[in-house]
Amino acid sequence: MSSGFITTTDGAEIFYKDWGSKDAQPVVFHHGWPLSADDWDAQMMFFLGQGYRVIAFDRRGHGRSTQTDTGNEMDTYAADTAALVEALDLKNAIHVGHSTGGGVVARYVARFGGNGRVAKAVLIGAVPPIMVKTESNPGGLPIEVFDGFRAALLANRAQFFRDVPEGPFFGFNRPGAKVSQGMIDNWWRQGMMGGAKAHYDSIKAFSETDFTEDLKAIDAPVLILHGEDDQIVPIADSAHLAIKLVKNGTLKTYPGLPHGMATTHPEVINADLLAFFKS
Repeated sequence: MSSGFITTTDGAEIFYKDWGSKDAQPVVFHHGWPLSADDWDAQMMFFLGQGYRVIAFDRRGHGRSTQTDTGNEMDTYAADTAALVEALDLKNAIHVGHSTGGGVVARYVARFGGNGRVAKAVLIGAVPPIMVKTESNPGGLPIEVFDGFRAALLANRAQFFRDVPEGPFFGFNRPGAKVSQGMIDNWWRQGMMGGAKAHYDSIKAFSETDFTEDLKAIDAPVLILHGEDDQIVPIADSAHLAIKLVKNGTLKTYPGLPHGMATTHPEVINADLLAFFKS
């Protein structure tokens, strides 16, 4: 087990964890906004135990990576991923992305997934094809929703980063929900480790980036997992559209499960991931 940093071409230092045998098939985990590699603890431990080489990293501006002023957009996120993959010399890797991380996976695999680097891809509660409402995406969320995110972050980021996990992210605002204060605190801890400027810029990146052509370009098998009660990335305008765009995709949805289902229900999600990895 190891951890460390790689340095990108513009000098950003990207923190990563790299656990397991270097001879094992690598699984690379891409976290959501505004979190860090730590959000994948339940998956890292499980798949390490299954004999995989598991890697998770903090996107630039997040967690322990450099709090960058520039490059907080999808093209650079994908290039940073490619730099990490090259530095660790990963081949035949499975890339798993949650939420914003799902967008990064789509762009990375579409642009850098050749030459035996990528075996499969997984999108969990992911933002593609595009979140914001446009003429070509009438079912998207109005731009005012994301303007509200920006306003809340500027007004009181610490409180905003309480409100999200206490409410819609984990579905803790639903009647009868079993609330975990530890999950809320851990979400807040991860969020506050990152940089406010990068988090602010990333709202535009995850909401306004159009991944339609990326999804069409992916040749690798793609598994799309989505909670039917996802209040952050509504399923009708994400997973249900994305599955129509990929060449070789499988869609599985989960009644009643929230956006953060990999954390609230790891035993369910991990089992389905393992079946896909081995298929």
